[in-house]
Amino acid sequence: MHSQLVVSLSGIGPQTLDRCADLAAALDPRKVPLSLLVVPRELGVAQEWVRQRAALGDAIVLHGLGQRRLPAYEAGLLLTGARVQMEAIGLNADTFAPRRCVASPGTLIALAKHRFNRCADAHAVRDLGTGLATIGRLHALTERSSFGELRSLALVYATARSARRGGLTRITVDARDLHRPGARQAVLDAVDIALAHDAAPTTYVRLPSPRHEAAA
Repeated sequence: MHSQLVVSLSGIGPQTLDRCADLAAALDPRKVPLSLLVVPRELGVAQEWVRQRAALGDAIVLHGLGQRRLPAYEAGLLLTGARVQMEAIGLNADTFAPRRCVASPGTLIALAKHRFNRCADAHAVRDLGTGLATIGRLHALTERSSFGELRSLALVYATARSARRGGLTRITVDARDLHRPGARQAVLDAVDIALAHDAAPTTYVRLPSPRHEAAA
């Protein structure tokens, strides 16, 4: 079974805009769209770039609410505020990705109540309507304080293993990491090796809904 490849980008804002645009430009010839993890209050002048990328086929994903014990009522208030901010800048999202890659049970309840379709956490992409999940662990360049060749190789090897197995392969990139030597190339190498294993590029929005339950 061939793998599906999702590449997500967070940390989008005025200070990282050039790096975001550079990565997107490198992925365009590879026909790999981005899932843009957006925090509306942090976008600033980057909001126009996000709108342009959405028009080209990138997916908009609301990003935030990383507290592990956030109750449903409080999560609902925060989601309402974030949606108002999104609408004010002409953006819309029905897919959510939590900060620190963990969504509290209360957040999941609030997301479903506020008619979000999906939640992409550290281990899976969850259909909030059915409760089913497409399993796929995130592969990332972690620990911004210490990036090096071994970390680059770890990302590439982990991506290759995932793509060979089939299913869902997920690479996540924090734009704040892309200033470090070798980080951009490591991401592109990971994408290329996934494509070499016939992974089909997609986004969190276009990813087919799971048809059977899988334990995450």
